[in-house]
Amino acid sequence: MNNLTLSGKISAFFACFLLLVVSASAQVSLRTALDYDKDGKADYSVFRPSNNTWYILNSAGGVTFVPFGNSTEDILTPGDYDGDGKSDISVFRDPNGAWYRLNSSNGAFSAVQFGASGDDTVARDYDGDGRTDQAVARRSNGKITWYVLGSTRGFFSAEFGNSGDFVAPGDYDGDGKFDFAVYRGSGADGNGQATFFVLRSRDGFTSVPFGLGNDAIVPGDYDGDGKTDYAVVREGATRTSNLVWYVLKSSDNNLLAESFGVSGTDYTAQNDYDGDGKTDVAVWRDFGDGSNGVFYYIRTSNRSLGVVPWGSSNDLPVASYDTH
Repeated sequence: MNNLTLSGKISAFFACFLLLVVSASAQVSLRTALDYDKDGKADYSVFRPSNNTWYILNSAGGVTFVPFGNSTEDILTPGDYDGDGKSDISVFRDPNGAWYRLNSSNGAFSAVQFGASGDDTVARDYDGDGRTDQAVARRSNGKITWYVLGSTRGFFSAEFGNSGDFVAPGDYDGDGKFDFAVYRGSGADGNGQATFFVLRSRDGFTSVPFGLGNDAIVPGDYDGDGKTDYAVVREGATRTSNLVWYVLKSSDNNLLAESFGVSGTDYTAQNDYDGDGKTDVAVWRDFGDGSNGVFYYIRTSNRSLGVVPWGSSNDLPVASYDTH
């Protein structure tokens, strides 16, 4: 198993079903995308392709089952589109470039035509109004063009990145607006030294060498300073090898390295599960034997291990939407 497997495993899952793929704090925006009960903690949620249903275990208590989407056509795009501080169930339907969602504020169904088949979905809050914006990144003529339907600013676009890059949006300058960013490997096989290229909404362009080209990108605010950190996960050589997380903390430029998870069974699921404003290193494990799936995470608040059984084999953890 090589380092392509983790991102490839997630991509293959999405490709197989197509789905199967306001605050200055970067973590608040990411957490709200998975906080269905507005208690300040990310909730445990999975999508089940066999019945097109979202299964949500609320951290404040209770469970929610919502049939929504089409596993043969849709990509999961969770976010807070209506600005009520709760996650909205949302998908992007690839064949027709339409976004479908259920607003958590009133349960109303919304449909928005924006994008085209083959686009990367990059819905984030680009205008800083506390609402997730519909957005896509399109590869054409060797370049990537970002198209954003801002909930306050309206439509805007920018050409940023090469077509072989991985998209890596985040709030890298901590101004409450997400930035266009890409991750680029080097060398003949693309697995050499990688570089983050970021067009920051406040501080302008920057480039940061970090990681290897075949690493998976796992954005988050791991140090709680309100900025997205440069972060990647690297698989081991075998299915039983550990995953290793590498984070360049924006608060002090120190490296965090964490061995956590197993290469052959785990999906990355980073988010703020303990509500302390920092991204927790997390995985969802699919044992592949028909048994229940399990969320494992390291609480940044006290370094203890969180273990939450939720979901079944062949489900997809919704938190993996932010791994590229």
